[in-house]
Amino acid sequence: MFRYLIVIGLLILATTMETAGDALVRMGLYDRVGLSRIPMLAVGAVLLFGYGLMLNLAPLPFERVVGLYIATLFIIWQVVSYISFRAVPNMTILIGGAFIIVGGLIVSFGGAAE
Repeated sequence: MFRYLIVIGLLILATTMETAGDALVRMGLYDRVGLSRIPMLAVGAVLLFGYGLMLNLAPLPFERVVGLYIATLFIIWQVVSYISFRAVPNMTILIGGAFIIVGGLIVSFGGAAE
């Protein structure tokens, strides 16, 4: 059980870093001009590297951690999207997201026990 709490914590950290990094890269590309882009793009790049590191530190086989990662990514992406861009998910996104979450749980927990 403790192992899964570690996995969830690392996945929340990884997906937060990925979505924040992606948001900063997008802002650097489209909301900034000239040299003011460089800090946004640089911080975005560091966060994206951190996401890869955190994801691969999760103590589960990669093929099982990826399901939880995708489910967590969907949830965190909606939060970051709202905070960064004030985008509120519509019903289509919420229904599709429910499928993503259920699918991620099936991938991670639907097989034989480790």
